[in-house]
Amino acid sequence: MYKFFENLLDWIYKKKCYFCKSSKEAVRMCSECYNTLDFLPAKVNRIIDGKKVFCAGIYSKNLQKLIRGLKYHNQRDLAFYLAKFMAEYFGKITDKNDFEVVPVPIYPKREKKRKYNHMNLVGEEFCKLTANEFNKNLIQRIKDTKPQYKLKRNERMQNLSNAFKVNKEYYKGKTVLLIDDICTTGSTFEEMIKELNKNGITGIVCFAATTPFEN
Repeated sequence: MYKFFENLLDWIYKKKCYFCKSSKEAVRMCSECYNTLDFLPAKVNRIIDGKKVFCAGIYSKNLQKLIRGLKYHNQRDLAFYLAKFMAEYFGKITDKNDFEVVPVPIYPKREKKRKYNHMNLVGEEFCKLTANEFNKNLIQRIKDTKPQYKLKRNERMQNLSNAFKVNKEYYKGKTVLLIDDICTTGSTFEEMIKELNKNGITGIVCFAATTPFEN
């Protein structure tokens, strides 16, 4: 019933594109704006602790606005479009669907304040699109870290030290696909890889929606 009224309201008050404000398609990201998103080449962006890291696009223009709207401005509908962008890129590097997709967790207090973890929303949509398995319980954040963008690399590593805990009982035995919105220095992925390796989980691939750097 709730979905019916939601759809009715969408029909009466047409959704506007978050980017260009057009209501022609009654969606939060119209096809014209989505098509402005540029993919990086389908190749390994970097290696962290022997694990491949892929980045789908550059953190700029509409991709930056997409992530910031989803992450900071409660634009939860945008999770689908970021997941779609990631899924389309992912289809260029593999046709396998035997991954367990693990989003980077946020500290519970911060998630409660924000009311959601945006990467959980993206992970759920990504798994619907790619037929992979969503696993948000494998890793939890047990340290309330500072925002990474304000820190230098050595400060980032110190900030993230002992920030994550692996709950191995939730491991399904598949290759773990760690996903995040932005990969800058790779320190978040690096710390998560270390914790997974400590627990005997070594089949890991890292995948970020964006990076500030094109290699």
